[in-house]
Amino acid sequence: MKRVALLLADGFEEVEAITPADFLRRAGVEVILTGVEGLSVTGGHDITVEADMTLDELPDSLDGVVIPGGMPGAANIAASSDAMKLIKRVYNDSELVGAICAAPAVVLGEAGLLEGREFTCYPGFESRVTGARHSEERVVKDSNIITSRGAGSAAEFALALVEYLVGREKAKELKKATLQNW
Repeated sequence: MKRVALLLADGFEEVEAITPADFLRRAGVEVILTGVEGLSVTGGHDITVEADMTLDELPDSLDGVVIPGGMPGAANIAASSDAMKLIKRVYNDSELVGAICAAPAVVLGEAGLLEGREFTCYPGFESRVTGARHSEERVVKDSNIITSRGAGSAAEFALALVEYLVGREKAKELKKATLQNW
């Protein structure tokens, strides 16, 4: 079974965290809701989520990391040296790195992880990224990095993560089961 850490920091965008967690779990992926600053994490719209574990409790073996956006959630992840060590390790191991909304720019771009890559993000945040090609597509896959624009593309983002980790057929099955029409 594939295993991913989904990072949660105070101020995260709830739709961008819960939708990928839900879709990935439906596809049979073990999703570890990971609290960057503790187990109880409050999103940008005052919804509190209890994480499964904190960063220091994560297993060493991961098939990916998913980073929701929202501000200041993405900035809180970027400010965590432990979260950034995890993201860079997963990236350097050529495992999946998924980021949505502000996270591609604020977390990945500012860490130099988008260098030479194509990406998308929430409109206006692309100016924070240098050395990469910005796209206005809703979801962009470039090798092991999948990025997406925001809450309105969370289901598409989640399906792209499923396709990467579990395969095209499972993503198509899930798309049909969740009545996605795009």
